[in-house]
Amino acid sequence: MTSRTDVANIIDHTLLKPEATRADVDALVAEAKELGVLAICVSPSMLPVTDPGELVVATVVGFPSGQVKPEIKAAEAAQAVADGAAEVDMVINIGQAVAGDFDGLEADIRGVVEASGDALVKVIIESAALNDEQIVEACRRSEAAGAGFVKTSTGFHPAGGASAHAVSLMRETVGDRLGVKASGGIRTAEAAEEMIASGASRLGLSGSAAILNSL
Repeated sequence: MTSRTDVANIIDHTLLKPEATRADVDALVAEAKELGVLAICVSPSMLPVTDPGELVVATVVGFPSGQVKPEIKAAEAAQAVADGAAEVDMVINIGQAVAGDFDGLEADIRGVVEASGDALVKVIIESAALNDEQIVEACRRSEAAGAGFVKTSTGFHPAGGASAHAVSLMRETVGDRLGVKASGGIRTAEAAEEMIASGASRLGLSGSAAILNSL
């Protein structure tokens, strides 16, 4: 079994519900500090975060559909970093991956990477909506565009969230050169451990307390 501390050290404690309020974000920050997790992930409208302490602050760009013009995604990323985000989780244009327009997909990612400056960019490929070949190529293009992580899911797509198969395939593709973030539908300690065993180096969780308290 993975230790509670080891799991906490790779958690992005996440609140991306559309109905979330600033009071909810304040509560998220307090809980994250109490749990000892690495990071919080909030919607860009909630930036800057009040008193994050030592928590890494992450946000999302082009969320959740990815169907945003590249220049808007880049501008959103630049604004998020100006507002205090140290990490930017961007959603690819999933339709580009499905249609095989990987040159366009890579350009979209590169625009966000460049706009994000020193911030870490994680690329959400929405793996449940893609086949294996599309997952592999999306990961390759994410690396080519300069991203630091690939990430399974938004958690909002009807096709589903993270799977051990997708995480394993993503890790196999990027090796130890990029991080792999498993996110979406991870609700138990067993599921979290399965993702870590499959190659995840970061977990996106909204139910962090329940999972950590089960370890």
